[in-house]
Amino acid sequence: MKEELPVPAHPRGDAREMQVCMGAGYQEQHWLDLGSGEIRASNIKTAWSLAFESAPTGWRVMLNGSLLMTVWNIGDVDLDVPMDTTGMAAQRRIDAPSGHPDSTAFGDWRDGTSVFVVDLGFDALGQQLGYRKVRMLAANNTSYSFETALLDGTGRQMINLNKDPNCSWTYYSFATGPVTIAPPTGSWDLVITQYTHQFHEPFLPYIVAGALIDGNTTRVARITDADFASVSLGDTMQYPFSASRNMIGYDWKEYSFDTGTYLVDPNIVYILQDGEGYFHKLHFLDFYGPQGQAGCPLLESEEL
Repeated sequence: MKEELPVPAHPRGDAREMQVCMGAGYQEQHWLDLGSGEIRASNIKTAWSLAFESAPTGWRVMLNGSLLMTVWNIGDVDLDVPMDTTGMAAQRRIDAPSGHPDSTAFGDWRDGTSVFVVDLGFDALGQQLGYRKVRMLAANNTSYSFETALLDGTGRQMINLNKDPNCSWTYYSFATGPVTIAPPTGSWDLVITQYTHQFHEPFLPYIVAGALIDGNTTRVARITDADFASVSLGDTMQYPFSASRNMIGYDWKEYSFDTGTYLVDPNIVYILQDGEGYFHKLHFLDFYGPQGQAGCPLLESEEL
C-alpha cells in the first residue's frame, strides 16, 4: 500500500519468511511451527468456546479470547432460574492476557457451587453469540464435569469432557461439543489470532490481533531497536525470557491515524525457545497481504 513505509533490505542468510492471513474479519486462527515453517493447524475462531487444562492435575478453564468472551460469577444459585444480564457489565471478568494460570475469569471454581454467566462474545461479523450459564462440578486426572443451561434456565445439560492428553488444553464448543483445535503439545510455537487485551487508560477489554505462545512449552525474549541480522545465540544470555502467552502479543505494529494503516516495527526482534529447546529469532515485516488486505502478518524467522 502506498502509505506504508518500505522495509530496508538486509541479508537474509538462512531466514525464512511466512505470511499468514486471518481472513475477512480476522476470523481464522493459525498454529505455526517455526522449525519447519509450517502451519500445523487452522480453524475458524468461533469453532470453540472454552479450553480446559489437560494435565492430569489440571483444573483451570480458559475463555476463547478471540471472541471477546467474558464471565460473571453470580454465586450459588439455581441453574434453572431465569435471569438477565443486568449488572454483568460491572462484574464481568476476562482471562489475563498473559495467560497466567491464577488470573482466569473463572478463577478457582473447585468448591463446585458457583454459577457463571458466560458471555459468548462476538463472531467475525460483530454479531453477539449469546449467553450460557455454567456450573463447574469436578475435575480429575482424565476428565471434567460441568452443567450448562440457557440464560432463561432451559436446555439444562450435564457435560462430561475427557481431557486430551496430547494437548495442553482440551477444547469445547457450546454449539458442537468437544472439538480438536490446537495441534499436539510441542508441535507448534505460536498462534496467529485475535485475542482480548486489557487496556488500562481507559480501562477496557478490547480485541487485538497478534501472536500468542503456549507458555507450557515455549518462552520468549523481546529485544527492541535491534538489527535482525545481528541477533545471535549469544543474545539469549542477555535478555530475560518469559512464558507469558502474550510476550509477542500485538504491539510489534502501531496504528497510524494519519495513514489509516498499521505500521510494523521490524526492529522489534523476538528470540523464541521452542519445546525441543531450539532457539529461533523472529520479527514482523508487514501486516498486509499481497492484495493489501489487513490481518496478514508477514514474519521472518531463523534458527539460532
